[in-house]
Order: sequence, then structure tokens, then C-alpha cells
Amino acid sequence: MRYNVVTMTTMKEIAERTGVSVSTVSLVLNDRDAGRVKPEIAQRVRAEAKASGYKPNPLARSLRTSRTRIIGFVSDEIATTPYAGRLILGAQDAARAMGYMLLTVNTNGDRNLEEREIATLRQYGVDGFMYARMYDQHTVVPDSLMKLPTVLLDGIDDSGRVPYIVPDEESIGYDATRHLIEAGCRRIAYIGACDRVYVADLGRRAGYRRALEESGLGYDESLDIGVTFNRPALDAVDDLFDRAEPDGVFCFNDARAWYVYQCAAKRGLEIGRDISVVGVDNHRVFAETLAPLLTTVDLPHYEMGYWGALKLVSMIEGREPKPDMLTRDVGLSPLPPLDESPARIHCTLISKESVARRD
Repeated sequence: MRYNVVTMTTMKEIAERTGVSVSTVSLVLNDRDAGRVKPEIAQRVRAEAKASGYKPNPLARSLRTSRTRIIGFVSDEIATTPYAGRLILGAQDAARAMGYMLLTVNTNGDRNLEEREIATLRQYGVDGFMYARMYDQHTVVPDSLMKLPTVLLDGIDDSGRVPYIVPDEESIGYDATRHLIEAGCRRIAYIGACDRVYVADLGRRAGYRRALEESGLGYDESLDIGVTFNRPALDAVDDLFDRAEPDGVFCFNDARAWYVYQCAAKRGLEIGRDISVVGVDNHRVFAETLAPLLTTVDLPHYEMGYWGALKLVSMIEGREPKPDMLTRDVGLSPLPPLDESPARIHCTLISKESVARRD
């Protein structure tokens, strides 16, 4: 029986073919050549590595550097939310581009399970952690994560121990309300969450109020309501229509915009002509199926995951990633600088058919 033997190109072979030292090849292939190796030499080494199909040996590299190039991704309930895939995908794409692999665990909000999963990831020798929350909230990062570099995603660390990234909630409310004002709306309602302790609700409501006050319209408490879901929410929006007669509505999320569509239809009002609506989330079910199509603000889950991985690798390696890693088009919203603390992403409003233009 014959076996096909696959031979791996080594740094030594690349060095011999390009006429440089092994240390020079190592600097180039580990992206440490800037300011140390002439650009034309680095280009020649990379071209040879690509032509010869060079692949780094992760085991040898981990023994040499005491790093496994593995990142642990720990979440509470995010794996059960509709946005989890985007957050994890962003982290995975950035980690892969930086030469790292992602190991993901979900704890379902169970602190005991969380500690066991963190211990397991440390046994695998992860170089650092991303700790993700299912929505923007004040968070206590476990002490067990503090022994390694850690970045918090979609949560606020009040202790100042770890860098974190969240959506710019106030700018969401401000931009959505400004969009309605510029469309000619004058009685703009806010349909928020019933429990006003949410960081996102507080921020979006503050942005809503600031936009109204800056425009000279002023804040009207009767147009500001908080609702839950199902029949109680529908009844509350019904009451808002009857007593306040809004011509524009900014909703805490796309799900709450659905109640506005229902109440408008019951009164013979046409969304996008008689009344304008803006939601938040860019939730695929609502944003793509409501008719007319819902104007919404995209929440940057992919971008948060991507930025988090870049930040974590920069902490692990003590160096910044290549400039194009931060400036490349990775989603709808631009990434903040890695040294920004806290990092807040200015979210993008996606204009569709639900906002009327009154000339």
C-alpha cells in the first residue's frame, strides 16, 4: 500500500530561495517586518511563501512563542438571540485574519456554568477572552477572566478593568428623530421599553429628546410611552394614537414598530404617507417583511465582534493590527479607533419606505 506524503515548505527553504536569513523570513511572515525589512525584500518573501504554499505550523509556533493563537468567546444568552451569529461571525472573521482561532461557549446566564467553561477554555491555553452580553447593559466581568487579556462586547464595564464596545445609543435616538423631523414630522412619538432601566432605552430616549429640543419642537411627555409586548403593548399604542395623534413615531426596536403598523391600518392611515415610522435593530423578520418596508437603524453586532477581536489581539501581542484591518469595509458602520475608551459605534440609519417626505 502506498501513501501520499505531503511535504510542508519551511521558513528555511523560503530563506534559501529568496537569499535572506531565516530571521528575516520570520519577521515578514509574522507581520513584524515594518521598519525592519526593506519593502522590496518583504514583498519577495511573501511572494515566495504564497507560490510555495507555505502554511505556518501552529504547534511549533505555540511552543516558540508560548501562545496558542486561540481566543475564548464567552457569552451569557447571546447564542439564543437572533443577532448572535453576526457578533460571533465578526469576531471569527477578524480573528482568522489575524491568525487566531475562536472557541465559543454559551453559559445561559448560569454563573456556576460560566466559571466551569472559563476554566475549560483556560485548560485549552487560550491567549485571551471576549466576554459578550446579549444586549447593551452594565456588566460585572468575572474575576477569573482578569488573568488574561479580556474585551467586553455589547456591555459596559463600570469598574474600568477591561475595554469594551457598545452601540452609541444616544446617537441612535438622535439620528432617528432628526430623520423624522427632516421629513416634516412635527408630532413625533417615542415608543420605548416599559422598564426604563435599560441602557439602550435611556440612551435612545435621551437622543430623541435632544433632537426635539434642538429643532425647536420641544419635548412633549404625552408623546413618550413605554410598552411591553402583545395585547398590552397594542392597547398602549392604540391609546397613543387616539389621544396624541402623532405624525411620526420613533420605536425602541423594530418589534414595537409592528404595533404602529397595526394601529395605523385600523384607522385607515398609510405608513409612509399619513404617518412615518423608524425602528431600531434592522431585524430581518420585521425590516424585510413589513409593508411598506421599515426605515430602521442597524445595530452593529458584526462590527462589535470584529472590533473586539482586533482589540484583543492587539492586547495579546502588544502591537496594533495592520491599518487596513480597521479601515476596511466590514459592515454598515465604521469601526472606532482601537485606543478609544469606551468604544462606541455610531450606528447607520437605513432609509426605506416607512418615512413620508412632506414638502
